[in-house]
Amino acid sequence: MFAYQKKSIVLVLRIAALAAASSASADEFSDADLQRWQQQFMSTVTQGRGLWTSPTLGTNGVACAQCHPNAANTHPETYPKFQKQIGKVIALWEMINWCLRNPLEGQPLAADDSKMIALQAYVTYERRGVKLEPGKH
Repeated sequence: MFAYQKKSIVLVLRIAALAAASSASADEFSDADLQRWQQQFMSTVTQGRGLWTSPTLGTNGVACAQCHPNAANTHPETYPKFQKQIGKVIALWEMINWCLRNPLEGQPLAADDSKMIALQAYVTYERRGVKLEPGKH
């Protein structure tokens, strides 16, 4: 019976150790982490605004800001959604690419291109605080 109790105690201790290890949250980070991450995000937003207001993404001298000053009427909070111009449900980056190809007469960007990330960061930053409503028109 002693061997059984010893195995039970060892098992309880292992379970307790696992529970203690798993109670550490993946969301634990320092104020310095938060500050560094916010600075990096705002740097990306600033880069996105620069791209948004510059005609360098296209070939015809048009900038995103000419149709959407301050990212107005882009509604990133509604993506993914059905987009009539494309004929299917798309993500925000796909709509940005449609605009790059058509009104701007430029080249599309890969979804993970740093310019695409910056454009999306700027557009979503301008709509901060707006309720997420995927699919809404």
